Amino acid sequence: MLFILFTGAAMAKEAAPLETDEATENRLVAISSELRCLVCQNESLSGSHAELAIDLRREIRTLIKDGKSDSEIMEFMVSRYGDFVRYRPPLKGTTLLLWFGPALLFVGALGALVLYLRRRNKAIKDTPLSAAEQQQADRLLNVKEPQ
Repeated sequence: MLFILFTGAAMAKEAAPLETDEATENRLVAISSELRCLVCQNESLSGSHAELAIDLRREIRTLIKDGKSDSEIMEFMVSRYGDFVRYRPPLKGTTLLLWFGPALLFVGALGALVLYLRRRNKAIKDTPLSAAEQQQADRLLNVKEPQ
């Protein structure tokens, strides 16, 4: 059984590129690595195995064969799927939240934490023990435990 497992793994190969032209494949990889897989969302289009990613790579391959430039292909993808499809969306009015949202959330959370800690410190009053409380504490601390 182990023999079958290891021979199967040894014989497995990566999928061959669909295009025989190496320049086309290199351009495809360069463009698709800048684009986000719309299904996976945390993976680039070039590394995704989702059906939509395969279709989009096929579409990019077709656009490359049609003589489109890299920027024209990017514009086509953005016009079809929006700025979200790019890993590095351009800085403009509609993407300000994408660029500065995490920093704003961090500053807001840090401000709330500082405010909470200051209020908590003011609420804690350090009052000394009264004489009766001090005697009771001494008595409790000096009690010998039975063995």
